[in-house]
Amino acid sequence: MDPDIALFERHRNRLFGLAYRMLGTPADAEDVLHDAWLRLQAQDAAALDDPEAWLVTVTTRLALDRLRRAKAEREHYAGPWLPEPLAPEAERPDAVFERDESLTLSFLLLLERLGPEERAAFLLHEVFDYGHAEAAAILGIGEDACRQRVHRARARLREGRPRFHVDETAQRRLLQRFVEAMRAPGMDTLQALFAEDAVHISDGGGVARATLHPLHGAERLARLYLQLARNMEGHGVRFETATLNGAPALFMYEGTTLSTAMWIECEGGRITAIHALRNPEKLARLLAVTKPAASASLH
Repeated sequence: MDPDIALFERHRNRLFGLAYRMLGTPADAEDVLHDAWLRLQAQDAAALDDPEAWLVTVTTRLALDRLRRAKAEREHYAGPWLPEPLAPEAERPDAVFERDESLTLSFLLLLERLGPEERAAFLLHEVFDYGHAEAAAILGIGEDACRQRVHRARARLREGRPRFHVDETAQRRLLQRFVEAMRAPGMDTLQALFAEDAVHISDGGGVARATLHPLHGAERLARLYLQLARNMEGHGVRFETATLNGAPALFMYEGTTLSTAMWIECEGGRITAIHALRNPEKLARLLAVTKPAASASLH
């Protein structure tokens, strides 16, 4: 095998994990890796003192540039923007990513609270375990500046989610109750699923029907889903369970069309946030690599 290929493949998963956490979309992460590979080919890899550090530095800076452009583009995005899921492990056996809460879609959405520079510093230090001096060198900044970025990032993330823990058992139980409530809709039943300050966020990409702003409050969310359940009756809508980025999720099909991918956050036995990905372009990419686990049809 070509030495450059062997070097790149040896570090590919770590580089992809970094780029994906930076950008929130697998396609953009793959584009960054492609650009990093082209830059490696233009180098004399054998002359690099620390090839891994060089690759991480190049990948981080390419991802930063792409994220800055994406942030500017998203200012014109119709409604909320949600991150795109990874292909499930079963569909990508070669992709042995570090499976932790920093890969969950809810955490990736939380990272959107950060500016690009803060996000990069936080991920390098907190997720990939680089020291402040190492992270600073990767980012091309001073060590004190790196410390400040990490500190600001921690503070902003605490504001968005003081406690962040994925309880898969609780999530699966609540998703099952949600499906049951949608099959036999009632205001009280639906409202009991949601915490009083629960939020609903949907991403239609300006194409699919979706709320243009987050909706807040258990009663408001219950009314929304009560109406949706009534609209779905008799139309062959079904839910199928799935796992997205290591966390439980639901797919909603209308006929043979995947119309929504949903995931939740929960605390104290209630749903605190429900996210609905409805952008057809994002769903098409997801559908190409995903096999559902089980289904529950609505009649």
